[in-house]
Amino acid sequence: MNICPCGSGLAYSECCEPAITGAQPAQTAEQLMRARYSAYVHAQMDFIFESTHANHREGYDHTGTREWAENAEWQGLEIVTTKRGGPDDTVGEVEFIARFLDKGELCEHHECAQFIRQDGRWYFTDGSMVKPKPIIASKIGRNDPCNCGSGIKYKKCCGK
Repeated sequence: MNICPCGSGLAYSECCEPAITGAQPAQTAEQLMRARYSAYVHAQMDFIFESTHANHREGYDHTGTREWAENAEWQGLEIVTTKRGGPDDTVGEVEFIARFLDKGELCEHHECAQFIRQDGRWYFTDGSMVKPKPIIASKIGRNDPCNCGSGIKYKKCCGK
């Protein structure tokens, strides 16, 4: 069985292939996101273009996108969250992380993608990169145990 690259665990022929070939349109924004990832894996650039809303196609580089898709070594897709985007919605948002190797270096494309449903079909409209969340460090008091794990008070250990 040829497993779908989108990470669903289903066969490609039962998962993303019907959306990519046009046999069965994506029913949700998440399904379209998964199909778009699979289309990048299989370098199906016509689907990438056609599944982008017509108002958002300006500047699309078919050749450059194909070269990038073919040269990347796709490692997997992680759906982080979805907001709306169901069969009865008209808009949706899918936060995802697409992992790939670029010249042997592991890269992550972490994006919050926007979708719209028009005339019964879902389309990608826009995406914004998700910035890393800041590290929140709690302040250590002088008399608190040291965070290095020594068991000694901070002021007598790393706080000297």
